[in-house]
Amino acid sequence: MSKIAPFRFGFCTIILIAAGSVTGLPLLQSAGVAPGIAAALADDDDDGGSDDDDGGGSGYGGSSGGGNRGSDDRRPRGDLRSLFGWPFQRAERRPPPRRAVTVPDHAPSEILALGLDETSIANLAQQGFAADERINVALTGSELVKLTIPRGMTLETARQAVIAAAPAASVDFNHFYRPEQKEASSCSGDGCRLVRHMVGWPLDGSQDQTPSCAAPLPIGLIDTAINAGHTSLAEATIEVVQLGDDARSPSGEQHGTAVAALLVGAAGSRAPGLLPSGRLVAIDAFQRYRRTADIAETYDLIRAIDVLAERKIRIVNLSLSGPANALLEKAVRATIDKGTILIAAAGNEGPNAKPVYPAAYADVIAVTAVDRSMKPYRRAVRGEYVDIAAPGVGVWTAASISGGRQKSGTSFAAPFVTAAASLLLGANPDMRPNDLADALARSASDMGAPGKDAIFGWGLLNARSLCQS
Repeated sequence: MSKIAPFRFGFCTIILIAAGSVTGLPLLQSAGVAPGIAAALADDDDDGGSDDDDGGGSGYGGSSGGGNRGSDDRRPRGDLRSLFGWPFQRAERRPPPRRAVTVPDHAPSEILALGLDETSIANLAQQGFAADERINVALTGSELVKLTIPRGMTLETARQAVIAAAPAASVDFNHFYRPEQKEASSCSGDGCRLVRHMVGWPLDGSQDQTPSCAAPLPIGLIDTAINAGHTSLAEATIEVVQLGDDARSPSGEQHGTAVAALLVGAAGSRAPGLLPSGRLVAIDAFQRYRRTADIAETYDLIRAIDVLAERKIRIVNLSLSGPANALLEKAVRATIDKGTILIAAAGNEGPNAKPVYPAAYADVIAVTAVDRSMKPYRRAVRGEYVDIAAPGVGVWTAASISGGRQKSGTSFAAPFVTAAASLLLGANPDMRPNDLADALARSASDMGAPGKDAIFGWGLLNARSLCQS
């Protein structure tokens, strides 16, 4: 028999349960609470901010939140006071939310120059400039120099001083570029299906092996680091090229792994790619900024583009964006003139934002994103530079550690067009960048206003006719 003893505290009477069972106690037991022990049910605090394993599940997905809800531990915690709440339970002190780090659009004390001669560098050194890094750029046939400006000099004054010292050189700030991902979606069950059917791509990731569809050409990827140990990439043909900057803080693997798997993930894996038999040459041009954000300097982007050009990689995926930069534009123009097709994310800064680069440079194929209802991605930048649309909302691809996850952003629309360009160029090796862009435009499914518009470009990518000339 249970022993129930009343205990008075102020104006309240508390019933202490010593042992046994009373009415209502089995409800607590069903929640995992042992008899005679007071309980407080823990909150399932999942902010969705992490980017790890999807936690299993059915189909391609499962629950892809930041934590494993299936293993939620609701064990009893605390003492009797927690069962009754106020006035006995003190509010739990939660750590203050982490403040978002504001990333500037350029390095605060650096100037870049292409085409400085030794005399100009010596004259700038007398003014207090220091040439921190220098490298020959084969694409432009000139040297790329990173200068630290004199203390106390403004960046604009420094830029004008370098221009005055070398009028024939290209001079600009060392701008920062970011991966084009703004949010991660979560899904479960059928909601995690692949979205490639929207553009007529085979669901299993295999190519149409018709006589006119040749093997895809190698793809260059300039992005963050890649988790080469991910099961979706274990059998992929990926060559990772290091820029050689061991002193840099390593970039995160979330973005690069997701884009790489979307391109060449194994067909039978949890994150099958568009071109599982394709070859990827990947360059991590990014570094960690204050431990929270990945950035790529203009200096490193130019180096990466130059490295891919030297390796004769003709298709490059650039799921990144940032400000206009005179030196980057020059490198982009030089590699396109040599026959390279550059495919870039159109940007996630919002429909009323200014154009972003390199997508907005002439002859770069700018890719915007649409959702499963064929509506424009709500964050996608709009403008006359937008060329074509592809799936970019809730795209299923690899998580950074293992398994898969849904991703949203123009970053994940660009690989669809990159994969299509790889097949087109494989079937027609003599195509020039403008020819390939025209072929994509002609085959696109028109959306929005007739013809090319600022929201969808020429329309939605059509993969059904990729290998038809």
